Amino acid sequence: MKKEKVESLEAARSQIDLIDDALIELMATRQFYVDQAIRFKRSLEDVKPTRVDEVIEKVRLKASDQGVDPDLIENIYREMIQHFIRRELKEIRP
Repeated sequence: MKKEKVESLEAARSQIDLIDDALIELMATRQFYVDQAIRFKRSLEDVKPTRVDEVIEKVRLKASDQGVDPDLIENIYREMIQHFIRRELKEIRP
């Protein structure tokens, strides 16, 4: 997404609204693929968050590269990942 300077508060808010829409769409798409991954997990052991540290490290680096606070991104991702883990556990538990 291209960043452009705006000339009014309304224009800034309009861009923020577009970004919010895109973020929600991306999170819905991420959830879709998490749900797809559940099909390949057969036990509680398969749901263990073995990839969490790898994902957190990756997004922290990307955040730094983009000039975004890595702690903010880590907190957001940890919350999102925990939500998806709880979702997976509901599907796998009898």
